[in-house]
Amino acid sequence: MDTAGLRPKRSLGQNFVVDPNTVRRIARVANIGPNDHVVEIGAGLGSLTLALAETGATVIAVEVDEKLVPLLIDNVSDCNNVTVVHGDAMTLNWDELLSSHADTNTHWHLVANLPYNVATPLVADLLDEVPTITHMLVMVQKEVGERFAASPSTPAYGAVTVKIAYWGTAALVGIVPASVFLPRPNVESILVSITRHPSPLDPDLAPSDIFPLVQAGFGKRRKMLRGALGNLVTPEHFVLADIAPTARAEELNVHDWIRLARVVRSS
Repeated sequence: MDTAGLRPKRSLGQNFVVDPNTVRRIARVANIGPNDHVVEIGAGLGSLTLALAETGATVIAVEVDEKLVPLLIDNVSDCNNVTVVHGDAMTLNWDELLSSHADTNTHWHLVANLPYNVATPLVADLLDEVPTITHMLVMVQKEVGERFAASPSTPAYGAVTVKIAYWGTAALVGIVPASVFLPRPNVESILVSITRHPSPLDPDLAPSDIFPLVQAGFGKRRKMLRGALGNLVTPEHFVLADIAPTARAEELNVHDWIRLARVVRSS
């Protein structure tokens, strides 16, 4: 970057992992090999890309910063299993991108070092819209990762936790120290593994049936559900779903939300 006259952009949340042991550890935790297909978001200068390429997997490295793309291409030029794509992960046509590199039945891994401002919406959108991504290993700010994998009735538990639990299973799998980044961030980072469920928890229930309830509940998380969901759920609904109307949103696990949504939809 010095040679190219570039500096990390705070606006893009650019904190590059510069320790080779760390990127190899991430590739190892991702549990990928020569028969796997991986898409990396925020490839930057390619340090993690190189570690992913070492596994023999087919890798698509996505980078939004057009000034970094030439450096990335140069750094991975010896890797014939890596394709660099200049694009914004929030607006990419994911079906088109992934299907152009494998058949439509191929399962993909996502591996990414995600900046704070896009981590939550990006993970949620990919779970909603890109079912061919069946496993994610994302490095995010510690507080964000804790929300992804939180348990009910804890401060970190929220609407995004329910969304992730609806689509898959999340687990915290490692801390990444600030010392391995350039520039060094002021926050701790954590690795979160999200494995998509092989089939929907309720095949007859659409996401549009459950998530408006979840959003409404957590939108007023200090209120009892009978108040937070007053315009959407009747007292009879609570009885039929075996949900206490005096409970709060954070007390319900994903199965409780599904049960409530099923009752509301059928009424």
